[in-house]
Amino acid sequence: MTTAPSAPLARARFLVLWSTPTDVEAFEDHYRRVHIPLANRMPRLLSYTVSRDIRAIRGDAGCYLVGELAWATIDDLRADFQSPEGRATAADVDVLSQWSAGVRSLTYEVEETHLGV
Repeated sequence: MTTAPSAPLARARFLVLWSTPTDVEAFEDHYRRVHIPLANRMPRLLSYTVSRDIRAIRGDAGCYLVGELAWATIDDLRADFQSPEGRATAADVDVLSQWSAGVRSLTYEVEETHLGV
């Protein structure tokens, strides 16, 4: 029995926490029309998800929107950050920050701990 090749595991992530925009319509329009397409041009990027309706379980959620980008390795993430596409995406954060000041971001590596059947 032959199985299809699996997609590379996304072991490196970039998380972006956006604060509530002062102008939601302008932020959303620019985020959808400009920022997401810019980020999706990074050649090694495996996925880009956006989460809304953030609710804190403990502490203060303190954010309006969460963007999570994933790469196979931390080296792939770093290479994309240095690419022309990555630099253009980073520069666009300054544009979005006019509506969503105090954006927070972090990188991390993922270790799977649930090895279920």
